[in-house]
Amino acid sequence: MDARNPGRSYAVMWLLFSTLFFAFQTVLAFASSPLNVRSSSGSGTLPIISSRASRTSDVQFDNYSLIIRGQRVILYSGEFHTFRLPVPSLWPDILQKVKAAGFNGISVYTHMGLINPSRGVVDFNGFRALQPLFDAAKESGIWIILRPVADAFIQYINAETTAGGIAHWITTEVAGEPRSNASDYEAAWQDYIKGIIDVTAPNQISSGGPVIAVQVDNEFSQSPDTHAQYFVQLEDVYHASAIDVPLTYNDPGMGSNFINGTRYDCTHQTWQQVATNYYSYHAQVDPLQPQFLPEFQSGAPDSWGLTSPGYEGCRLLTGPDFLSVFNLNLWAANAKLVNFYMFYGLFIPKQKVVIMLTRNFSGTSWGALPYPGIYTSYDYGGTIAENRVLTSKFDEMKRQGMSLRSSPEFYKTDWVADTNTGLSVSTNSASYVTELRNPDTGSGFYIVRQANSTSTATIDFKLNATTSLGAVQIPLIAPAITIGGRQSKVIVTDYSFGSKSKALYSTAQIFFAGVIDGRDVLFIYGNSTQAHEIALGLTGTSSGSKVKSPFVNMAAQHSGLPQAAVSSTTVVTFSPGTNGLTTVWDSGTQLILFADTQTAATFWSPTIAAPSSSQFKNYWAIGTNESILVGGPFLVRNATISGSTLALRGDLELANGTSAAANGVQLSVIAPHAIKTITWNGAKVTLNATASSSLTSHGGFVGHIQPKTSFAQIQKAIPDLNKTGWKYKDSLPEVNEEGFDDSGWVLANRTTTNIYGGAYFGDGRLLFGCDYGFCENTVIWRGHFKATGLEKSVNLSVNGGEGFAASVWLNDVYLNTYGNTLAAEFNETFVFPPGAVKKGKDNVITVVQDNMGLDENGYN
Repeated sequence: MDARNPGRSYAVMWLLFSTLFFAFQTVLAFASSPLNVRSSSGSGTLPIISSRASRTSDVQFDNYSLIIRGQRVILYSGEFHTFRLPVPSLWPDILQKVKAAGFNGISVYTHMGLINPSRGVVDFNGFRALQPLFDAAKESGIWIILRPVADAFIQYINAETTAGGIAHWITTEVAGEPRSNASDYEAAWQDYIKGIIDVTAPNQISSGGPVIAVQVDNEFSQSPDTHAQYFVQLEDVYHASAIDVPLTYNDPGMGSNFINGTRYDCTHQTWQQVATNYYSYHAQVDPLQPQFLPEFQSGAPDSWGLTSPGYEGCRLLTGPDFLSVFNLNLWAANAKLVNFYMFYGLFIPKQKVVIMLTRNFSGTSWGALPYPGIYTSYDYGGTIAENRVLTSKFDEMKRQGMSLRSSPEFYKTDWVADTNTGLSVSTNSASYVTELRNPDTGSGFYIVRQANSTSTATIDFKLNATTSLGAVQIPLIAPAITIGGRQSKVIVTDYSFGSKSKALYSTAQIFFAGVIDGRDVLFIYGNSTQAHEIALGLTGTSSGSKVKSPFVNMAAQHSGLPQAAVSSTTVVTFSPGTNGLTTVWDSGTQLILFADTQTAATFWSPTIAAPSSSQFKNYWAIGTNESILVGGPFLVRNATISGSTLALRGDLELANGTSAAANGVQLSVIAPHAIKTITWNGAKVTLNATASSSLTSHGGFVGHIQPKTSFAQIQKAIPDLNKTGWKYKDSLPEVNEEGFDDSGWVLANRTTTNIYGGAYFGDGRLLFGCDYGFCENTVIWRGHFKATGLEKSVNLSVNGGEGFAASVWLNDVYLNTYGNTLAAEFNETFVFPPGAVKKGKDNVITVVQDNMGLDENGYN
């Protein structure tokens, strides 16, 4: 993903980074001796699915959605870069959290520069390995779209990485234009692509694996023809291989093929209006394929400078209200494949501790991976922070993910109309409504928000809805549908849930709908300051007394209902002030629950894996349709049922140095009634029979769980760094050791290069670091000259990328450090202090150059 401002120009191309030019200012002209060099480092867009499409029946598609193993699927996916969390044992933690949010996929860049660090070397060992990711995804029930930066088959991934992910050796060893059909460039990427194919092919869905698509290249135009032919070369390699899943592509703009995603940047904390042309544009240019946004904004990069707000500012800008308005705008555009960039970020928030089953580890842009425009952290204001803790955005993402997982009728919808095209169903012109409808079942989905999507005002309206039983203005009893500022809602009609139940309409939002232990279960929610209403057919005989809450009203046979619905429909109204969890209806055939928005976010619905003989036992709707509801814990990772025992695994939270759950939390579970024992992380949970029966008389369980480790114990376990006996070693012997021997260093004496630009001045020798194998991180240069005694200064032109710096010494005398957060290059004169020059002897200019990575000019 490219964080550059669209209109911004760059002083140099990325092929020029890591360059250094010397020009000594002396009374008498002289030529400097050859240099030696040493590195201190060890080493909302829309794609097109290839017209040759899928060569496996396991992944098909039509104009509505993906069809996986015969089941229609909405892909709700999050971006995850394994190279930014280079510990494979921690990857399952991220995937479990993605699954817990109701999501079913991840998108993964692979980094060519890491996997193919030099010509002929392809390395899938250690953190570069893909197999641990594939295994963890299958275990969690998560699909993978493999892409060209973190785990895909493309050389250019962008992702704010140095050179956009292209291996640095290509920038100097290949004369042809990168990302073109130049023969030497084609030869250069063969090993990498074929290596990716070899490790991925056995992990495609057709072989029982999690990979369902592969991206051909990233953010690149197909004009001129040399670009288009480059794509053909890539496609030919894939089609001649064992890859049989669909090939996709990611384009950064509306180029008569694709749709661009929203682009916010952290520095400008300003809301934008949502785009209203996503659907019409897609219908115009690509109507036979499902709409897919492979990089819709879920955060924002932060750049250098005092005006940057930091990633907490990014998280605020793209917080829960942003996710509500902009994500549901994609639903309104009938997009059924969405990947959010980034889902897992890289920032460590303070004052929060989570008791986890895995050890804590922070991810970041390791090993000189960033491009010059960003700093080391790649938090992105993501849904999951750098230390893998769930942020304030996770709750909203989970509410959306769970709603989609629960609503299969939404997977196939026709776009009917919206306010811009003449849809007039709201009583308030300040609202904006889009109508979608399932062509097979007639289920309706009205996505509503404010017409001015930046507004923070509160508006009320009623909706003239169409149902299978007739027209109805909703709500009937509640005063209105309320939109509180930057908020979107989905108003459903003819909504099926469970195996036999249906809601005529609901202004409350869907959190969970399904079957648990043979009962149809519906869990709806809404803001506690607003009124909500649902009309549905209640079945069975309630096992409990009438709902006692003064905020809940149940009205049967309401005269405002369509005539055909009056006798069979009950209208339930939730007044402002409805807090906590309310059991609305509890019978042998149905369970209806309502909670305020915050309480709903404390619930989870882990899937129960199918029998071990099932190849896709962990995949929702493909291998299993069984799940339960669990409320209370900070995170529920998974659930298993063995006999009459339900085993839960998850995390509890401690906050602000004091225990927010010092006395534990209440655990509420709705599961098969045959369960007799519940364990939490292996420990048996003591159940409260009275509280359990109040939740539901059929398969309800309420108990108490608490952390095994206190915050004080965690603090005590942290070592006192003042007592560790610190040791140190000179990190710059090149300056401090007299007679330092650099004879084993690489001699910088090349006179030809494939790097753009050539020398600025000098005697023809070229000092591009990449030409000598030192493209990234800190590079040390040493230039020798025999002094006449007349030398007064040295002029240096150094290029290390935006925000770089360089420090200069003459012999053991420090001259100065120069850097500029906005500049990629400097040309400065460094004056020699009196006595620093050793007349008649070998003198050494030492430059410590802190490179910021190669720029990304491969955007088009």
